[in-house]
Amino acid sequence: MAENENPKGAILQRDKETYAIVPRIPGGLARLENFKEIVNVVEKYNIPIIKITSGHRLALVGIKGKDVNDIWQDLKMDIGKATELCLHYVQACPGNVVCKYGVQDSLSLGIEIEEFFLGMELPAKVKIGVSGCPFCCGESFVRDIGILGKKKGWTVIFGGNSARRPRVGDIIAEDISKEEVINLTKCCLGYYTANGKKKERTARFIERIGIDEFKKSVL
Repeated sequence: MAENENPKGAILQRDKETYAIVPRIPGGLARLENFKEIVNVVEKYNIPIIKITSGHRLALVGIKGKDVNDIWQDLKMDIGKATELCLHYVQACPGNVVCKYGVQDSLSLGIEIEEFFLGMELPAKVKIGVSGCPFCCGESFVRDIGILGKKKGWTVIFGGNSARRPRVGDIIAEDISKEEVINLTKCCLGYYTANGKKKERTARFIERIGIDEFKKSVL
């Protein structure tokens, strides 16, 4: 590893000595094996902090640089993106698989979308929220792309953000099928990739070009 270069899949922490890693957990749906592997590495490498993130993932914090590669090998989990210009995660609520309020299968759709767009290069980081009912537990209106389930189908939202300059996303389609959601998401990310500036989040992108222009181009 070159000098001043972070280990692969690791984020340098405030102390400038230790690192954090974020294993990928598609849709926030963890398996029993994931927890066993995480417990094993926490004990083996004396990792001091396990933090549940807003993206339904587990961050392992306080790792020594020399241990990062070995930890990834022991975990047997993919690296979750946390700083790269790409899709970071899909946040999905349980939906109608288990929740009594769910009207659409947000969990399956969220996992399918994450697999479909994983690794796609984008102008900035993108976060997607999928909610199985209008209670919107997937925080769909404040994600770069939001997907919201209703009885008649899915609503797609674009340009939301919950950071230092919050923005409620714009509804661009309603009452559409799962297949139409995936196709529209592809169109949205394609147009954003072709026209967005580097590190320009979707909220700022929509503010710059206007939602009417965006809708005209993707619908």
